[in-house]
Amino acid sequence: MNALLTAALLTACTTPRVDRPVSWTTVSEAPRPVASHRIHYGEGPEQFGELWLPDGAGPFPVVVLIHGGCWLSEYDIGYMARAAADLSRRGMAVWSLEYRRVGDAGGGWPGTFRDAAAGADHVRELAGRFPLDTGRIALSGHSAGGHLALWLAGRHNLPESAPLYSKTPIRPLGVVALAGIADLGDYSQGSGGCNRAVEPLMGGMPAGVPDRYAQADPIRLLPLGVPLRLVQGELDPIVPTEQARRMAEAAARAGDRVDIMPIPGEGHFDVVDPGSRSWQAAADALEEILSP
Repeated sequence: MNALLTAALLTACTTPRVDRPVSWTTVSEAPRPVASHRIHYGEGPEQFGELWLPDGAGPFPVVVLIHGGCWLSEYDIGYMARAAADLSRRGMAVWSLEYRRVGDAGGGWPGTFRDAAAGADHVRELAGRFPLDTGRIALSGHSAGGHLALWLAGRHNLPESAPLYSKTPIRPLGVVALAGIADLGDYSQGSGGCNRAVEPLMGGMPAGVPDRYAQADPIRLLPLGVPLRLVQGELDPIVPTEQARRMAEAAARAGDRVDIMPIPGEGHFDVVDPGSRSWQAAADALEEILSP
């Protein structure tokens, strides 16, 4: 038998079959690699990030990666480890952020947003210790973390009077949202568990605290001024593809370059599973954004 055919058959027999779309249990219980460093950007127990460094001398482009979980304290940074490790194998440094969430002391409005901002901006401090190229930064996040990644890219449009204003925010080269919640106001009207988490995150619904949504809703902060990729499993029941479509249409009208990347047969958690087509599309997009 041909040696190449034999190797292919052996691989097919030994590689476990993965059913798509994958479940939260599959993603959350998968073995987790360990980051190069865990570093605090603030004094609180949730104010830290995991830094993943590629092999080599650098300086490396940087992906600021933000986990999801409906902005709730029940879900933490751990399930993003495999995605972060995959990006580092591709030659990108990854700064994966933890932050205060609803249920944590100081989580919700405005602490969750201030943590995301402080954590992202901490890349400048990290560059004093590690070989990071702060001229090549991309933002990415999953679900609620996708919301925060999009918000970080748009916060330069906030007025100085806004409570969430940052004087010198990092400016990314692009954003890759992984089933990201892009229209917070619209999403708050849904009946799912994550939809219902918007109100405690914001301390009210859009009609009750409109000024907060004006500051924290990515679709209201357009144009982002950088390329935007929206990776979405077509079978996602948690963040519907309508979210990506609404953001793409609004971003295009505002003058941003935006691509929707819908993936047939995959769902909400496939986008952070390194074996999926949606994750490969996302990782390829990040490589393209950060290429010299």
